[in-house]
Amino acid sequence: MAYRDHSVALVIPARNEQRLIVPTLESVPDIVDAVYVVDDGSTDQTAGVVLQRAGVDPRVHLLRHEVNTGPGAAIITGYRQAAADGYDLVVVVGGDNQMPMDEMGRFLDPLVEGQADYTKGNRFMAEGNAFDDMPKIRLIGNTVISLLTKISSGYYKIFDVVDGYTAITRDAIEAINWNQAWKKYGYPMDFLARLNAYGFTVMDMPRTAVYLPGERQSQIKGMSYALKVSPMLVRNFFWRLGKQYLFSDFHPLLFLYVGGFITLPLGVIMGFWLVGQKIVGAGMTGPTAMLAALLMLVGIQSLFFAMLFDMMESQDRGIAAPPRYRRHGKSSRVGTSDLARRQ
Repeated sequence: MAYRDHSVALVIPARNEQRLIVPTLESVPDIVDAVYVVDDGSTDQTAGVVLQRAGVDPRVHLLRHEVNTGPGAAIITGYRQAAADGYDLVVVVGGDNQMPMDEMGRFLDPLVEGQADYTKGNRFMAEGNAFDDMPKIRLIGNTVISLLTKISSGYYKIFDVVDGYTAITRDAIEAINWNQAWKKYGYPMDFLARLNAYGFTVMDMPRTAVYLPGERQSQIKGMSYALKVSPMLVRNFFWRLGKQYLFSDFHPLLFLYVGGFITLPLGVIMGFWLVGQKIVGAGMTGPTAMLAALLMLVGIQSLFFAMLFDMMESQDRGIAAPPRYRRHGKSSRVGTSDLARRQ
């Protein structure tokens, strides 16, 4: 059953989800044509439970990784299979029953209408419940990661970057080289950098945050998670700059970034050296102090201008959802009846 004349596949990465994968699969709406559950090296009965469900729902297919390779790798496996099978749109949700599938329509509409190539959930939009219900340590970690990802990916208007509720077009799946993508936790931020480097539009969509009592659903541990993924974000930042502004289409902002990365550290090092000289009584000259200050000032200004130009270049590719998706109040849900009317 296609959604607005577009076939839809659902990819569910799952590892040791034998209990929660059942309600997840039971909640799959009728607009989904195929469901690919990617068992990423589970050591429990996840695979068996999925196969049992496949006997009831012929849309369900089991893909298996013999060893655990990470949720990013599981999603890429599902992407490739769905694209190979010819599905137009591919939605991703977790296997922990934490993502309300009655809101799936709003993720698909911008793709169908050509407004975006990739939509992702944002639990902080539309007067959502994330601020009230999300654990504070996760809220802090989410904010830090989102700010770093804005710079790394170039999508400065995107937030809640760790949310795994997404939808993507087959064109985007087939265009991106997934072999070099990040395979473990932190994959959403890596995917964003690749989408921007390939020129695709990303749209934030409001969605309801779901927290089941007594269930440990998220693997994100606040600041420790941010520290673990920071090296990947730095690497992606430089990779994106080269891909986007050197090899694909040259832009002079590269000179500003290079100049800033050279002059600012030099100024800081010289400043510390001058302080050390002052401490040991060697003294310092006015011109030397002015040179250190000038290097730091030029470095900061160069980086700010580079970020500004980077933001301007990507401003039409990273956007928030139109108001029509944010008019439903706090829950901001699109019910199953709404989905049925749009089929």
